[in-house]
Amino acid sequence: MSLVPAQRAAWIVVLAGGVAALQVGKLPPALPALQAELGLTLVQSGFLLSMVQLAGMSLAVFMGLWADGMGLRRSMVRGLCLLALASGLGAFATSVTALLALRAIEGLGFLLVALPAPALIRRLVPVAQLPGMLGVWGAYMPTGTALALLAGPLFIPAWGWNAWWGLFAMVSLAMAAALLRAVPADPVAAQPRQSHGAVGSWQRLRSTLGARGPWLVALTFGMYSGQWLAVVGFLPSIYAAAGVSGALLGVLTALAAAVNIAGNMASGRLLQRGWAPRTTLWLGFGAMALGSTLAFAAVTEGWPWLRFAGVLLFSGMGGLVPGTLFSLAVRLAPGEQQVATTVGWVQQLSALGQFVGPPVVAALAARAGGWQLTPLLTLGCCAVGAVLAWAAGRLLSQAQSRS
Repeated sequence: MSLVPAQRAAWIVVLAGGVAALQVGKLPPALPALQAELGLTLVQSGFLLSMVQLAGMSLAVFMGLWADGMGLRRSMVRGLCLLALASGLGAFATSVTALLALRAIEGLGFLLVALPAPALIRRLVPVAQLPGMLGVWGAYMPTGTALALLAGPLFIPAWGWNAWWGLFAMVSLAMAAALLRAVPADPVAAQPRQSHGAVGSWQRLRSTLGARGPWLVALTFGMYSGQWLAVVGFLPSIYAAAGVSGALLGVLTALAAAVNIAGNMASGRLLQRGWAPRTTLWLGFGAMALGSTLAFAAVTEGWPWLRFAGVLLFSGMGGLVPGTLFSLAVRLAPGEQQVATTVGWVQQLSALGQFVGPPVVAALAARAGGWQLTPLLTLGCCAVGAVLAWAAGRLLSQAQSRS
């Protein structure tokens, strides 16, 4: 069945998100090479993993306002171009400091791509298809990460990490051109809001941050994203230290990220079939708690395949969480004009989780001499996330009963 132009454009938007996620996922498979060439410590590697989230941690809600003002498509195109520039310059970096600075710039480009996408998808697809399409959008991060984790261990030994950075610069530029061609131009309807200038932006920000819904969704996303990036981001280093290398290393780490895609897709279908968001969130967090325990607890040390099954459970069933939360972000936004701002706030607290998670796990590993303390972080995040999911579900039920 052929897609109508608007639906095809929505898939291009999702693909652009995947390309932006490649920029996040390109680092983990390059860590062993960077540690060898630049002398990165384990904690420095953790900060390099999380530095791309610095812009999101500090500026995402304001970037959401900015993206809403400049136009959704225009924001995504500019973000892809900024990613291409930072990755291209990173290919010539010779110090950790330069890489850290460029990763922060990549974070800005990532936000310009990711924040307007849910609102743009909402514009492009019929209302009945929106939950399913937002579930697909929720898979953009694990899709990009899985591709990078799969290709990196094969590409980097042959061509080097510098060429790896240059490759993603070209891919981002190509994606910007495709988005510009396939997605309709931003409507002129944004002019009335622009006429209010800073006052209109301030009102949108106040209404977003003054509502409970965006806070609950954002905090829940932070509990998910911090532990997911901490676990998946260090898998190449964990497996390399265990003697796994080459194609097998790429397959194992990519599979751990790829199963998250299935969870995201499943969340959209379950929500369309009438499942309560609270139920899918509880199922996701419960599986993450069990999976991380199996993967890292000392009692499973002699069972490598049981540990890998725990990683798959952690990532796969955990994928129910982001797909559900993107749907909740749209439904619990204070109004239609606050969707991009709400997604910005969600991204900001998600980025805070991703900024804090990897260094904390790295510090625990350095202190314990292994990864056996990782469940201390993951179980705590899952418990807090489950409570927040209950509160968000209750708020949604109240909103539905009033409408």
